[in-house]
Amino acid sequence: MTSTATPTQSLPDAQLAHYNPKSESVTAKRAKSTLFHVVALALTAVVLYPGLWMIASSFKPNAEIGGANTSLWSNNFSFDNFVTAMEGIGGVSTLQFFTNSLVLAIGAVVGTILSASVSAYAFARIKFPGRSVFFGMMIATLLLPFHVVIIPQYIVFQQLGLVDTYVPLLIGKFLAADAFFVFLMVQFMRNLPGELDEAARIDGAGHVRIFTSIMLPLMKPALISTSIFSFIWSWNDFLGPLLYLNTPDKYPLPLALRLFVDQTQSSDYGAMIAMSVLALLPVLIFFLVFQRYIVEGVSTQGLKG
Repeated sequence: MTSTATPTQSLPDAQLAHYNPKSESVTAKRAKSTLFHVVALALTAVVLYPGLWMIASSFKPNAEIGGANTSLWSNNFSFDNFVTAMEGIGGVSTLQFFTNSLVLAIGAVVGTILSASVSAYAFARIKFPGRSVFFGMMIATLLLPFHVVIIPQYIVFQQLGLVDTYVPLLIGKFLAADAFFVFLMVQFMRNLPGELDEAARIDGAGHVRIFTSIMLPLMKPALISTSIFSFIWSWNDFLGPLLYLNTPDKYPLPLALRLFVDQTQSSDYGAMIAMSVLALLPVLIFFLVFQRYIVEGVSTQGLKG
């Protein structure tokens, strides 16, 4: 019969006195943690490199952008690109482009919050015939590509004389056309206790009072998450303004950036990149201020016990 010795029995007495199995476990955990952070930092550097390149290139002379010089930083550090970008292009100032983008983004946020919250309350809290069917049809619109409805929508707005206005870009926001945000708020409301509605009805409150006094305050995380996504999507929208806007003084920033690139003449890529950096700042600030509400809103947990 053979006997098996444990790791501690096979060690000499001098080493056994200093042997601590917990120290080996701690060392292994530290090694795994170090490896994980190294890999995470490497992946982060890869993801952030395009943004870092854009910021660095905004201070480069226009001749060094896209040329033989592939270094990230330039010895010819200059603010000329930002000066050119702030002067505007096509006879329109950069401040006008920023104002146009801000009008569209704020209008999209206000319209989406109002329409999506009211629609979500109807689907989540009001029982009416065909509610499940209508909700399923709304969810089905998420599978419909935007490019499929471009031509019919354009024809309708053209016949109504609304092309080259902001109406085609904003009317859908006020009509709950973004099914994703309606679905987000419906899921959030369904996690709120139904006893709140019953108690309010006992006190004589109607749907308007329940919605404004009970639901909206509890939906703060979902409302802020909706505001963040709606603002960013509207601020970065390029295809919509490209289709419906024809006058340069109505262009938002994404279309204004295209004006710096001319295929028939020399393109001012430096000014375009500088304006891209400036256009990124409002979105970055908006996201950093409200980022803690994103997880709360997407998780759709109304109350936590």
